[in-house]
Amino acid sequence: MQLTQHFPEQELKDLLEHTCQAIPRDQLHLPGPDAVERLFLPSNRPPQVLRNLAALYGHGRLAGTGYASILPVDQDIEHSAGSAFAPNPIYFDPENILKLAVEGGCNAVATTFGHLALFSRTYAHKMPFIVKLNHNELLSYPNKYDQVLFGTVKDAWNLGAAAVGATIYFGSQESTRQIVEIAQAFEEAHSLGLPTILWCYLRNKAFVKDGKDYHTAADLTGQAIHIGATIQADLVKQKLPDLNGGFTALQFGKSHPAMYDKLTTNHPIDLCRYQVLNGYAGRIGLINSGGESKGEKDLTEALRSAIINKRAGGTGLILGRKAFQRPFKEGVQLLNAVQDVYLNKEVTVA
Repeated sequence: MQLTQHFPEQELKDLLEHTCQAIPRDQLHLPGPDAVERLFLPSNRPPQVLRNLAALYGHGRLAGTGYASILPVDQDIEHSAGSAFAPNPIYFDPENILKLAVEGGCNAVATTFGHLALFSRTYAHKMPFIVKLNHNELLSYPNKYDQVLFGTVKDAWNLGAAAVGATIYFGSQESTRQIVEIAQAFEEAHSLGLPTILWCYLRNKAFVKDGKDYHTAADLTGQAIHIGATIQADLVKQKLPDLNGGFTALQFGKSHPAMYDKLTTNHPIDLCRYQVLNGYAGRIGLINSGGESKGEKDLTEALRSAIINKRAGGTGLILGRKAFQRPFKEGVQLLNAVQDVYLNKEVTVA
């Protein structure tokens, strides 16, 4: 794919020619074909975890690169099935979710117990399953924002999962319970040979101040990633940062001036690199989320996210709504276009 077709010349030049000087690339542990052995062989992860990590990284169009393209479909619980699937009702049938992941050349599909349990014997050997252990649901009234377990790690193992995923709403009143709950679940997952992926999201109304939304601030999201690595996530998922200074603007927590004037800049690649740094300098791979579908701009936004993530030293994209909220063939094409960024040797780590 010619990236010049999707970006103004100056914007593309700014993305592809930027050099990260605050945190040089040689200070990071970068993705590569040997990532599993290089990053996890010295660790406490059992051999079965290494085997399943290798299976995840060895599948799909990005196999053998150390990068990951994951299709996540849990918005039918997190929001509602109607809001998630109304743009393309074929996905009310969960088999089409699995078909999209297969046809789209993904490394893995991340979705619910219910979706995967129905097709375990048909697809577990064709597509690595990442079972999402917990969810928020907005059917409770008034709405609340709390991630609760929808099943057990053993359930995930029984249906043939290659890994498990979970969300913690860092900053929420329930976050302390969630940290303990998911840390225990991840310990059990590793004991059963399952790698772990943490959605390191922030959730607190107080994180919006003076018209700025600090849920995507580099410093706050970076600390969420760091805590995720601490409870032994093998991959962390995070939204791309688009601003900084959450700790100072909200006047809480602990910060240091160097976090803002030495370790990063306002450039999107530098902001994302600060996230990578917080994942143990890249030892715990960062996958950024694709975000909601906005129609015609989806492809350009997805490509931009992929370029930023790859050039920052990240491990890939986990992209769902932009793919499944459009016709099937277009969803496959969008997933492939994003994967092409990671296959493109001209898009280098900054």
